[in-house]
Amino acid sequence: MNIKKTYIIFLILLSQVTYSQDGIPVYSDYLSDNLYLLHPSMAGAASYNQIRLTARGQWSGQEDAPKLQTLNFNARLSDRSGVGGIFFNDKNGFHSQTGGYLTYAHHIMFSRSDADLNQLSFGLSFGLIQTRLDETQFDPTDFDPIIAGIIQSSSYFNIDAGVSYNFLDFSGHFTVKNLIFQNRKINDSGFESNNQRKYLISAAYAIGQLGANWTYEPSFLFQFSERTGEQAFDINFKAYRNMNFGQIWAAISYRRSFDGADYLDGVEVASQKLQYITPIIGINFKRFMFAYTASYQTGNVKFNSGVFQQITLGYDF
Repeated sequence: MNIKKTYIIFLILLSQVTYSQDGIPVYSDYLSDNLYLLHPSMAGAASYNQIRLTARGQWSGQEDAPKLQTLNFNARLSDRSGVGGIFFNDKNGFHSQTGGYLTYAHHIMFSRSDADLNQLSFGLSFGLIQTRLDETQFDPTDFDPIIAGIIQSSSYFNIDAGVSYNFLDFSGHFTVKNLIFQNRKINDSGFESNNQRKYLISAAYAIGQLGANWTYEPSFLFQFSERTGEQAFDINFKAYRNMNFGQIWAAISYRRSFDGADYLDGVEVASQKLQYITPIIGINFKRFMFAYTASYQTGNVKFNSGVFQQITLGYDF
């Protein structure tokens, strides 16, 4: 198959999981005890305050491969209030976006203590994001009237809203990303659709007895993009082992998109849906947390070095 066509098809397939780059892309970070990165209602909802730092790289060995870094914290202020902040930098070739979110969450506790947790949480995140297109490295002899040969940038404001319910060993979450319709200027040729709204639904259930060394947690995440109708589904399984110093844990995640792309396989037209298998390993040492994530894409259309790797560092206080 023609290499250029293969690359274009691969990018189309990749878009099924990341969707349009409006805010932080939805990867598997949330499985590294980082639910606040997805759901604003989880700011201050855990039994401890959190700081999380992530660094993600894709397509090792490929020039200008996508890279993402995030730094976030969330903390409980009182019995009913939580706050948080997220800062991120996302770069993909000539395109990049940086931004930050500030979050306020309100928690309603129906139980007397965390021992019999029964809590309903609401959260709002206010975000400011700047997108950039670096045209300074474009070939000046390849004339195109919309290419100015400069760094073009635009900024926009949006809001994420979510609700979470935590009851004993069950947790459920619903979040709307990019709640406000915004016209985003992408270059001198025009604007992107003003509807970048995305819906996230996730739930988890912890299985294990009090004082037991092992705990198991099946979970899922469903994504739906309103404008394009794109959908993806994660099925996850996580296992924890209690140790004298804290915990060791591992997770496996399978992501599949409901949408695909056609490509030419020899003389026949074939179709492929984006699928990821993501193993994660982690350790909680006292107040510190470390996790390593590697995502593998399956299917016929992919880079040979198509592994996506991520490191997550955390501190609980």
